[in-house]
Amino acid sequence: MHQRVLRRGLVAGALAAFLAGAGMAATVTAHAAAAGCQVTYTVGTQWAGGFGANVEIKNLGDPLASWTLRWTFGAGQTISQAWNATVTQSGSAVTASNASWNGSLATGDGTSFGFNGTWNNSSNPVPTSFTLNGVTCTGSVTASPTPTPSPSRSPSPSPSASPSPSPSSGTPPVRTVRVFWLKPSDVAYDQRYPDGIARVMQEAQRFFKQQLGKTFTLNNPIVEVVNGDQLRSWYENTPNCGEKYWWSVCNMQAELRRKFGLGAPDSRWINVGEISAEGDGAGGGGGNGWVILSGHDADGAAGINGAMNRWYGGMVHELGHAFGLPDATSTDGTCMSASLYAYPNCNFSQSQKTSILNGRYGTFLS
Repeated sequence: MHQRVLRRGLVAGALAAFLAGAGMAATVTAHAAAAGCQVTYTVGTQWAGGFGANVEIKNLGDPLASWTLRWTFGAGQTISQAWNATVTQSGSAVTASNASWNGSLATGDGTSFGFNGTWNNSSNPVPTSFTLNGVTCTGSVTASPTPTPSPSRSPSPSPSASPSPSPSSGTPPVRTVRVFWLKPSDVAYDQRYPDGIARVMQEAQRFFKQQLGKTFTLNNPIVEVVNGDQLRSWYENTPNCGEKYWWSVCNMQAELRRKFGLGAPDSRWINVGEISAEGDGAGGGGGNGWVILSGHDADGAAGINGAMNRWYGGMVHELGHAFGLPDATSTDGTCMSASLYAYPNCNFSQSQKTSILNGRYGTFLS
């Protein structure tokens, strides 16, 4: 896989400057009938004529099998591309519907999607109101009688639905594996990447369960798509972590740490980052609760760079490092050796299994 284990702690090196307009956020609240929801709309990056935004949805009412979010732009903004939702626009009116994997929302559950758009370089206000499945989102819950009321249905809110917004809305649960695809600002969005990376993670999850009797938990959505602040060439050619092998992935990790407040290691999550950037001689690795991989791994996950078993075996190998395993000293049939290229015909040895289960992140497995 053209990778090496990251022996030293993965370095952070927080970036010094934010793009103009970054960090605008608003949590919209209003009253809802027969349901409840909260929406947080954040402009993460903004540049001349364009911007990137993230929309977090939290369902406070009854469980939903699918969802449609609607809002109206107030200053002529238009959406050019979106991910983790199907988004359409008619004039200033925007409709976003769930993807195939994030439509089901239990009470208290949340999901998010993102998009790139254009603005007029003068004003880019946050929308003032959102509706989820026709109900205005206000951060509170109102349960009213249905047209055909049933004695078993209570007109009062369920105790499990909190009427106040949670400060951690949209943040994945702790003790899970958090997965990012960082897309440089000049790289076009391609759904094959989040979908493919998700499949690689699910295969690794299955393999851990087969080998250990326990496995790690992924989130919904599995892959968080991150709009990079820089051009692909910047990630590839800006020195970080010493030799050029690490530049792309260490620049990615630094940006993820800054944007999401992540540690290295981080006691809350194991973090996996893949970036669509590489450069001459670039690679990636794993260690200290992280996996950081460059463009050829992202391409492989997307199904455009060779047989999938190579990328499945590579992710199992690097997650082994994230869970604390060293490289094997010989090609011994374990996935911590060159035997990873024969995946699925590799395994964890008994001592490796014991090290994972008794290691820093062993309690993450269930």
